[in-house]
Amino acid sequence: MIERAKQILSGAKEKMSDALIFLEEDLKTYRAGKANTLVFNNVLVDYYGTPTPVPQVASVTAPDARTITIQPWEKKMIPVIEKAIMDANIGLTPQNNGETIRCTVPPLTEDRRKELLKKVKAAGESAKVVVRNSRRDAIDLLKKAQKDGMPEDLQKEYEQNIQKETDSFTKKVDELVAAKEKDILTV
Repeated sequence: MIERAKQILSGAKEKMSDALIFLEEDLKTYRAGKANTLVFNNVLVDYYGTPTPVPQVASVTAPDARTITIQPWEKKMIPVIEKAIMDANIGLTPQNNGETIRCTVPPLTEDRRKELLKKVKAAGESAKVVVRNSRRDAIDLLKKAQKDGMPEDLQKEYEQNIQKETDSFTKKVDELVAAKEKDILTV
């Protein structure tokens, strides 16, 4: 029975960890005033009928703090990438010289900062929901296992362990959100 409880706990921890990793990756794509090539990870282009992220069809680099350069591997992709950037509404205007696409990163306006802060808070809240759902599912599994013969004290002990993990992951989510908010508010 203790093995079953350990499996439930590790499964819950894994789901919580996945939520945290997803949040970290998602927050990296938010533009905070300086050139960040990761903003193009969510920009999809039509590559031979398949929606493909820009970094998979071009080399994306940041030669300085205010410029992002996109060098497509096929020249015919330049207009397609330009259109995708405009449609993605990430606050960048592409300029093409026939070989590469340049995007100059403008400083964030106050309205854009507020909009980004709302997105960051919403992403953090979504991650917390996943963490809490993992806790609920794990506790339900423990209660089910208790009905199948798990000792009640073992079930209660693992419920407390799951709650400790939930609190820990919730704190980590709050720290990530706070760090990104600070990054966005830094002028």
